[in-house]
Amino acid sequence: QVQLVESGGGLVQAGGSLRLSCAASGGVFGGFGNSDMAWYRQPPGKQRDSVARIDRFGTTTYADSVKGRFTISRDNAKWTVYLQMNDLKPDDTGVYYCVHIGSTWSWGQGTQVTVSS
Repeated sequence: QVQLVESGGGLVQAGGSLRLSCAASGGVFGGFGNSDMAWYRQPPGKQRDSVARIDRFGTTTYADSVKGRFTISRDNAKWTVYLQMNDLKPDDTGVYYCVHIGSTWSWGQGTQVTVSS
């Protein structure tokens, strides 16, 4: 079982930046470095959607709404994945979840990001 702990959320004004971190621990089959990781978010009253994903080779994909503003990265030595969020907009408000993508998906508890206009 993989445990994921997110941090770095908070309240920020539009145009500001935040950096989310997700520390993994526990039974990561094959090692953290061989796993895909992702960030999802759930805006208030809406469904949870993908924001960004990074595979074991470091290849990244992004939702169209965050391209050019968000950057996902990973530090395999620290078993940590990051989400750098710049030029934040009120529509970026929501709970952000870290995801380990293996034979089953493991989710963190989420961290709240609130962007004020």
